[in-house]
Amino acid sequence: MTDRTQEEKRMPKAYWINTFRVITDQGRFAAYAELAGPAMEAAGGRFLVRGLPARAFESGVVERTTLIEFPSVDAAVAAYDSPAYQEALRALGDGAERDVRIVEALP
Repeated sequence: MTDRTQEEKRMPKAYWINTFRVITDQGRFAAYAELAGPAMEAAGGRFLVRGLPARAFESGVVERTTLIEFPSVDAAVAAYDSPAYQEALRALGDGAERDVRIVEALP
């Protein structure tokens, strides 16, 4: 086993949670989605959830949600900072209000 593989096994996975509070420009959103998906996958991300919730309870809001699994917090942050994802953000511009969180998985 390589040193990198051993290190990845010790580090908890991370989850990128992205909610779109408001999409004001469907064209810009579509351009973002076309670029963001490949950028996340190229950075080691694996899409687990993408779309509207089937149900929302208590203070839940029905808003487009994306959940992406990464090997680590560092990998998720690197994906956000990557030139490919930054290009996707430029394409989105002010076309949506979002909330992005990166959360470390439980051991």
